[in-house]
Amino acid sequence: MKKYKPYIKKHWYCFLLGPIFMSLEACGEFIIPFINANIIDKGAATGDIPYILQNGFYMLLIAAAMLITGVLGAYFSMKGAARLAAGVRSDVFCKVQTFAFSDIDRFSTGSLITRVTNDITQIQNFVQSLLRGCFRSPIMLVGALIMSFALNPDIALVILIVVPFLALATYLIIKIASPRYTAMQEQLDTLNTGIGEAITNEKVIKSFVREEHEKGKFKLINDALMEKSIAALKMMILLQPISALAINITTLIVVWVAGKQIMVGDMEIGTLTAFITYLSQVLTALNFLANVFLAGTRAAASDRRISEVLATTPAISDADAAEKTHKIESGAIEFRDVTFRYFKDNQTPVLDKINVKINSGDFVGIIGSTGSGKTTFVSMIPRLYDPDKGDVLVDGVNVRDLSLHELRESVSVVLQKNTLFSGTVAENLRWGNENASDDELIAACKIAQADGFVRAFPEGYETEIGQGGGNLSGGQKQRLCIARALLKKPKIMILDDSTSAVDTATDACIRKAFREQLPDITKLIIAQRISSVMDADKIIVMDKGAIVACGTHDELIRSCTTYQEIYYSQKDREEEQSHE
Repeated sequence: MKKYKPYIKKHWYCFLLGPIFMSLEACGEFIIPFINANIIDKGAATGDIPYILQNGFYMLLIAAAMLITGVLGAYFSMKGAARLAAGVRSDVFCKVQTFAFSDIDRFSTGSLITRVTNDITQIQNFVQSLLRGCFRSPIMLVGALIMSFALNPDIALVILIVVPFLALATYLIIKIASPRYTAMQEQLDTLNTGIGEAITNEKVIKSFVREEHEKGKFKLINDALMEKSIAALKMMILLQPISALAINITTLIVVWVAGKQIMVGDMEIGTLTAFITYLSQVLTALNFLANVFLAGTRAAASDRRISEVLATTPAISDADAAEKTHKIESGAIEFRDVTFRYFKDNQTPVLDKINVKINSGDFVGIIGSTGSGKTTFVSMIPRLYDPDKGDVLVDGVNVRDLSLHELRESVSVVLQKNTLFSGTVAENLRWGNENASDDELIAACKIAQADGFVRAFPEGYETEIGQGGGNLSGGQKQRLCIARALLKKPKIMILDDSTSAVDTATDACIRKAFREQLPDITKLIIAQRISSVMDADKIIVMDKGAIVACGTHDELIRSCTTYQEIYYSQKDREEEQSHE
């Protein structure tokens, strides 16, 4: 529970005032029945109207005080729990932002969403119940027991019989329910992952007419969650009938014993009425405490899952970096015997003994078949992944020794999947530089060949982009992502097949602008079309995780079989298309 102390300390008044006001409300619970018993036995029995009015007024005052303290107690309890949950949620989200790709893969996106939302909600609900009942219920329980013994010790002993019975029942229910709650939360992870995948890929689902398949797939996941939820929650609903049974049995015993005493004159009607009220309060307090324990059981399962996230040491960090203050100036890159596996027990590496030097300002093309390791190769530069063996150097410094912030600020990456966010075109572009002027936005878009179509929109740069850029074509999204990356003013620019959706003429214009207007930026372009990299200073040819050749187009067309095969196959295809 140490991780929650900072949030409790920050909002200490909520965690103090909530229980205090709830405790004051509880005091009224066992005072009112005592006054009521006196009204019946002393006032009503003798016809003493002033006595009845006086004590009735006291009951009204106490009821009003209970109303005020109860509302205040509930308010501060709710506020404290909500503030704690907000703080934990913020810290968990910030922690996830430090994760490397491998950390996210290990947890899964759906699981992380569940932990940031539903699991923290379970903690909030438990804390709120705890603040409202941690003092109120024990005070009401102890106070009602004391008043019961003060009224009639013999009958009060009957109440003590039910306490161990309810305690044992609660313990058994919690013991069985705890692992079931964990299983339920894990199934909720699966559900969130499935929903996210289906909604994200809705266009693909519709284009392949797979709606029925996805409905069936979702039904299986949803039904599994339903079964696990029922298995967990049915243990909780057992508590209510068990408590009701205990209350009814104890009430019958009390009425039977008290009835005899009333008949012989040892007890009055008002006392019996108060006694039954105290009995109800004792069992209600026990029931409430049991529900708090049950909520705590579910919260404990969620707490373990939250703790896993907070306790995770990111696979990639700059905690041990030796050159944190180093500023990247030139953008020169070097790979030394770099080997990498996504799954460390795989025999075949994704990258195998990569050695290459790239000079500052070079325009480098990267060509290779699908799965040859091109994307993984460039991902090593901004440390999206770290090599298993070997070193990646930028400016002659190992990237492990650089500040992650400085490194990634100096490297712009336009990934294969072009991601835009809800908001205007300008707001999306300013992800690259939040302080960029309008002129800088326009200049970047002109280099990326995006200014023309943006100005054609009715609202221009203030045009709203739908979620994920759904109202833009693939080529438009690619060009906006390139412009956004340029606004970072990086030293290294990486385009991972980021012009695949634009026509060859626009592609050529982008390359020309890169060469003429960005001479000092090191440019790496992964491409499927050789025409996109033919004029590069250097072309890296990759196959099965290794660099099989490196040189200019003219050098490779003479000496590299792999390059020749790619070039002539594309050339033949272009000729066939031109004839058609």
